[in-house]
Amino acid sequence: MSSGKTIVWFRRDLRIEDNPALAAAARDGSVFPVYIWCPEEEGQFYPGRVSRWWLKQSLSHLEQSLKSLGAELVMIKTQSTLSALLDCIKATEATKVVVNRLYDPVSLVRDHSIEEKLAEVGISVQSYNGDLLYEPWEIYDDEGRAFSTFDAYWDKCLNMQMEPVSLLPPWRLMPAAGTVERCTIEGLGLENELEKSSNALLGRGCSPGWSNADKALTEFVEQNLFDYSKSRFKVGASSTSLLSPYLHFGEISVRKVFRCVRMKQILWRREWKSQGEESVNLFLKAIGLREYSRYLCFNYPFTHERSLLRNMKYFPWNADANHFKVWRQGRTGYPLVDAGMRELWATGWIHNRIRVIVSSFAVKFLLLPWKWGMKYFWDTLLDADLECDILGWQYISGSLPDGQELEQLDCPQIQGSKFDSEGEYVRQWLPELARMPIEWIHHPWDAPLTVLKAAGVELGLNYPKPIIDIDKAREHLRKAIFKMWEMEAAAKSATSDQMNEDVFDNSDSIKTSAILKVIPKEKSSCLTYSSNDQRVPSFQNCNNGLLPRKRPLPVDEEKLHMDKPNKQNKEAGTSGREDLCSTAESLASKRQKSTSSTSTSIISFTVPQYCSSSDGRPFQDHESSNLNLTWHEKIDLEQTSNKNG
Repeated sequence: MSSGKTIVWFRRDLRIEDNPALAAAARDGSVFPVYIWCPEEEGQFYPGRVSRWWLKQSLSHLEQSLKSLGAELVMIKTQSTLSALLDCIKATEATKVVVNRLYDPVSLVRDHSIEEKLAEVGISVQSYNGDLLYEPWEIYDDEGRAFSTFDAYWDKCLNMQMEPVSLLPPWRLMPAAGTVERCTIEGLGLENELEKSSNALLGRGCSPGWSNADKALTEFVEQNLFDYSKSRFKVGASSTSLLSPYLHFGEISVRKVFRCVRMKQILWRREWKSQGEESVNLFLKAIGLREYSRYLCFNYPFTHERSLLRNMKYFPWNADANHFKVWRQGRTGYPLVDAGMRELWATGWIHNRIRVIVSSFAVKFLLLPWKWGMKYFWDTLLDADLECDILGWQYISGSLPDGQELEQLDCPQIQGSKFDSEGEYVRQWLPELARMPIEWIHHPWDAPLTVLKAAGVELGLNYPKPIIDIDKAREHLRKAIFKMWEMEAAAKSATSDQMNEDVFDNSDSIKTSAILKVIPKEKSSCLTYSSNDQRVPSFQNCNNGLLPRKRPLPVDEEKLHMDKPNKQNKEAGTSGREDLCSTAESLASKRQKSTSSTSTSIISFTVPQYCSSSDGRPFQDHESSNLNLTWHEKIDLEQTSNKNG
């Protein structure tokens, strides 16, 4: 063991087992574990109440674990993460900072900036893979381009060799001496006095912490995994793994989950248990979707602001604040949708299938901007995960090459009969409908007056009438799609005729309450928190032009890897992805130099220089922030060749 001093910067890797950064620091000498909370840098992605509650409990758990190993977790609340790290380095005379990588758009920019600043003062930053099975820059198609469809990506992953590396917790940690201004967990301000009464209820059903994550994994694998293929659609039941918040905060490594599940698959294959094998494949697909969400955000870092498919910028979203409020509060008049939204607000969690149903209703029935729904999920979910959030909402809104068809409108009444056939879930969260018979529970507006009277239901009084008729919603959606095609065709015509006509993203004109966004350099004086009053998110202004590329590579649209074009492409020509050079393309020249990645890889993390804000300027600094938002039940991808219109 060397005598070096290392800062271990904890973020969303709140565990001591299979923690590559912690293990590397422990091998090199003394360690100084630190967690830095900087609300000013969270911006529009400041965590919601229930997410901050989970973080607080998880930090407490980690603090006790590190103390038992001989080192204390130093917690710092600051206005600048960089300044806090420099203070720690000065106090301990450390020469190195180790960290596990993050892949969301905000963290990509922040980490790159911090690494550059620390390098200027001679401090080495070594980053490790503590969150994924494979790094985003390890998975390419045959032409060296980033995948843009899940099936092709996951098939490539499953056919790659994964080294079964799992790191045990250190036996002992040697603490590095040094004193910095620190605070207690309470001093971080992760929950205020008004939130504590509501948060107290969360502790009854949730057990944050890395050791509890191990228990949750064992319970799922031994008791629920075998029947996962049959029970995963039972809304309201404990039919899912419930591992998503543990994975988000890094309380358990995805490598450990993958390994445990694959071991079960091998065992059941030997015993000829086909149901168990099917369940494992479906669960691993959910893990794959989480991987893909990081892959997508890394290679296409604009996806938190605009759709991956270029034609969606012409879609005429209906930015109706009143409809958004009705949807949030569970007063749409569609029982399954309302039950889901009320459960979300009360508990911070809803079943994966319900997430699909309520989000589909928002964007297909009400034509609400998908970014509004994405932000609301981020504010309210216990397992809020930005990358999964982006993937889920882009999929539902038809913004991905392999996303749900934009014109697909699923009737909540039919969905209710399918996934809540007895109406138990609706009765649990809509007590006003508790006495409705099964045959009418999912469409009370069709029930005879005598039935409504017997059940004590007065439509329009104690339970709302449907906010929009299904047929009318289908017609509105159809008109919106045609409008999108017309605007896209007009834009193409203007381009071909060399007309000086600018066509902007429809979302640019939407005026709503301000929320901070990632911006270069300038510091905003206004800090926006996740609001309990459920204010309407604002759109980011999007530059529809090309982002400056890191290196001048020609992009041929015909060669873009799109395994399944959206149906609307057949109507109005090929509407491909954004004409952007992906991160994978920018890094392609470095592939030959990269060593094979393991869980303790020390590849220095960099962000491509073309990464820009929504106004097209390069990011240099920032002013910002199943579930896994797993949508695997809804995704049934088909690999087909791309077609030009």
